[in-house]
Amino acid sequence: MSTQQHRATPVSLPPESAIARAYASTNLADAYSIELPPGASTNPELLARFIFSQQALWVSSLMAVRDAVVGRFGLKTTKQLASLGAESKTGRVGIFRIYGTSPTEVILGEDDKHLDFRLSVLCSNQPSAGGKRHLTLSTVVHCHNRLGRLYILVIAPFHRLVVQSNLRRAARIGWPMATEA
Repeated sequence: MSTQQHRATPVSLPPESAIARAYASTNLADAYSIELPPGASTNPELLARFIFSQQALWVSSLMAVRDAVVGRFGLKTTKQLASLGAESKTGRVGIFRIYGTSPTEVILGEDDKHLDFRLSVLCSNQPSAGGKRHLTLSTVVHCHNRLGRLYILVIAPFHRLVVQSNLRRAARIGWPMATEA
C-alpha cells in the first residue's frame, strides 16, 4: 500500500456534498481526503462505521476531558449520545445521528443548544483520472451563541487532529473490502 493511501490531505468542501449547503453561515468548515485502495468498499455508511470504531486511545481520552468540561455547561456528552445509539442502532453511527444517506454519502451530526454540526463521509464511486478512489470526510458547524463560538475556537485544532488521525488509522488497519458491503 502506498504512503499516499495513509495521507489525509486537506481539501475544499466537495461541492457535490450535501453539507456544502447545510447552513447559511458556518463557523467551521473543513474537509480531508484519503485515497482508498483498490477493492475497498465505497459504501459510505460502512466506511463511517469503520472509521469511528477504530479511533486511537488518545482520542477517547480527549473526548473524556471534553465531556468533563461541557457537561458542566449542560451540553451533550458522548455518554448521553451513546445512550441514544443504544435505543436505535439503525439511526446512528457511533455517537452521531444519521441525517441522510445516498449511494455515495452519509450525513452525520448532532444539534445542541450551542451549535449544530454535520459530518459527511463522501466516497468517489468513479475513479479519478489517475484511477484512484477517494473518501472525503467533511465537517461544517453552525454556532448559535457565544458558547458555541468559544467551543469551536477551543476544539477546532483538536478536531482537525482527530479527523486526520481517524482517517490515517483506518487506512493503516485496512479499509473494509467491497465484498463486505
